[in-house]
Parts: sequence; C-alpha cells; structure tokens
Amino acid sequence: MSRVGRAPVYFDKAVQVSVTAANEVVVKGAKHSMTVRMRPEIKAKIEDGKVVLSKTDEAPETRAYHGLYRALIQNAVTGVSKGWSKILDLNGVGYRAAVTGKKLELSLGYSHPVVFQIPTGIEIAIEKQTKITVTGPNREQVGQVAAKIRGFRPPEPYLGKGVKYADETIRRKAGKSAAK
Repeated sequence: MSRVGRAPVYFDKAVQVSVTAANEVVVKGAKHSMTVRMRPEIKAKIEDGKVVLSKTDEAPETRAYHGLYRALIQNAVTGVSKGWSKILDLNGVGYRAAVTGKKLELSLGYSHPVVFQIPTGIEIAIEKQTKITVTGPNREQVGQVAAKIRGFRPPEPYLGKGVKYADETIRRKAGKSAAK
C-alpha cells in the first residue's frame, strides 16, 4: 500500500475543497481555484478538514495513482493557500531582465533581446534586474515556466554565466592550463 496515498490532505478554513460526481477534487482559495481530475480507481472523500483517498483494487498502477493523486491534491491545496515560487538569478555582464505588460524581456548576451510571453496564472517579479521570481498557484506550471526561462541561456561550467536557479550550484571546470 502506498505510504504517501494513505496520509490525508489537511486544509484550513480559508480553503474550500469539494468532490464532484465526475471524480474531480475542486480546491478553491481566496484568489485561485484548481481542479484535480482523478482516475476511476481512486475515490476521494472529505472528512472534517481533510481529504482521504481510497483505492478500489490492489493493482500496481492503482497503488501508484493512489500516491500520485494525494500529492497532486496536496500541491493544489498549498498552491491556492500560499502559492508556489521559483527564484532565478542572472549571472553575466550585461545580463538583465524587465517586465513590460505580459512580456518578460531578457538581455542574455545575444544580438537580440529574448522576449517571453508570460502565461495566464503566472506572475513574474524582477528585483534589481538580475533576480527573477516566478510565482503562481500551480506547482507544475511555475516549474515549467522557470525551466523555460532557464533554457534561454543555461549556466555554463567555466565562468558560471547564464540563468540559474537561486538554490542551484554550478559545478565549475578549470580552464585551459598554460603550457610549460
């Protein structure tokens, strides 16, 4: 039995959780609402401030889905109450970022600026032109947007220039050795 799936998902009074007849868990917060669609093998019920998941059989796929849907519901509850965020750092001479409307403009050492359209549900904040904070209620979408921004200029191992996560460590390589 999945240890993750057995644990209930607790939520506070600020979050409303309901289970629909189509086997969907709807999580509503103050600003956002998220829906987790589940397979028919997994059933959810709400008991005094917590969501409890149960499975219909003991097939290996069903056991895997049991833990998966519990984690997805927990991510939705956390997302609508606190939100998710990723912080990116720009390292390099002349590397800077700016938000204009719904577009993120990045100067990353190319001959042209990189323009990224900010998806709906995602907020991007810039601190001192070299620190980008991506926030939103959907953990998957926040991670995907941060990875896409990082992909425009991944950090290189010699000088460490590029876009990196704030908690990421770059393994540095030694440059060329001088001939004797």
